[in-house]
Amino acid sequence: MYKSPRGTADILPEDQHYWRHIETRAMEIGRLYGYQRVDTPVFEEAGLFTRSIGEGTDIVTKEMYVFKDQSGNNLALRPEGTAPVCRAYLEHGMANITQPVKLYYFAAIFRYERPQAGRYRQHYQFGCEAIGEAAPTLDAEVIDMAWRFFILLGLKGITLQLNSIGCKSCRPKHLEVLRRYYTAEVSGLCADCKTRLEKNTLRLLDCKKPFCQDAAEKAPKSSDYLCQECGDHFESVKKYLDILNIPFQVNHRLVRGLDYYTRTVFEVHPPEEAAQSALGGGGRYDNLIEQLGGKPTPAIGFATGMERIVLNLKRQEVFVPEIPSPKLFIACLGDEAKLIAMRLASDLRQQHISVLMSSGGKSLKAQLRQANDFAVDYAAIIGEDEIKNHAVTLRHMATGEQQTIPVDKLAQLLG
Repeated sequence: MYKSPRGTADILPEDQHYWRHIETRAMEIGRLYGYQRVDTPVFEEAGLFTRSIGEGTDIVTKEMYVFKDQSGNNLALRPEGTAPVCRAYLEHGMANITQPVKLYYFAAIFRYERPQAGRYRQHYQFGCEAIGEAAPTLDAEVIDMAWRFFILLGLKGITLQLNSIGCKSCRPKHLEVLRRYYTAEVSGLCADCKTRLEKNTLRLLDCKKPFCQDAAEKAPKSSDYLCQECGDHFESVKKYLDILNIPFQVNHRLVRGLDYYTRTVFEVHPPEEAAQSALGGGGRYDNLIEQLGGKPTPAIGFATGMERIVLNLKRQEVFVPEIPSPKLFIACLGDEAKLIAMRLASDLRQQHISVLMSSGGKSLKAQLRQANDFAVDYAAIIGEDEIKNHAVTLRHMATGEQQTIPVDKLAQLLG
């Protein structure tokens, strides 16, 4: 018997209302902040990600799904959403339109990592990218957008963590002292961190192993090595967040997991101490467009895992509206009644009334039980008497009350 691959999950009908709730709120927040939707392919040239994410990152070295197609092209399933949006920005000449270009997306993301609660090898993200503007006001606006999105969903007790990791001018000095510090601590580091020390030093600050966390707490802070421009930028971002009444905590260990980040980085966390990880996060990536072959172009964005949001909506018992059930179930007795029911169902659907129809030869009792299981508002019963009178017996499922209604009046009553 086949099962879904490890690290994937079926989204069953009983959970679909959570997903539609998230998508509806995401599209609403995009509209409020002036973002337009973009959809990119589920796979890209693998080099797009190795160049943008960084060859020393866990995503590139351990987690990407890479394959060759029948023409020998080296392709990868999308492991994150920002690089494809930037590729689309360049490919379609968006640098030539009014900046910043504001785009949002829903995307399936693929990473070969250990499955955990709210973390899957195939998962889905909602993300936003604002490309073409360096001002700290845009940083604050993007963070505000992420914050308001989670509030709009109904989540409570969320917290915002904030940091600046500098730019290509001031970060090298921080990395130098960071390597020197960790070299003295290397004997106690986990195996992954020993590799990171050589290939991706900044990620040492993000390790979740107990000793590595203790070492990270005492590690040199990026804020102590910011250049004047980065320091001023960070102070402005914090000032704007204060104006927006968004509480935040400066977390000197916050670095994010991708090499393309610069300056502002942030994460939004749920209230549970045992929560798996951040609800979402993002930051600036002012060098990425240039790395992909474009002109120097500042940008900032954020993304959030939709499965993780569903998990937290359930944990907090947030009320999420159910997807409406069909309005009407047509129960029919006999072959002639089935013909009439088929035509009636089609006519009602053309008038935008949702209808279910009995398709078997069940008894009336069984059909009404079926209507009750589908949680419809009404059942329309068609038997010999109804056929003769060009009518239906309309049963209100909640009360059991019944009345005879002419067929041509049914749509008006249900509408």
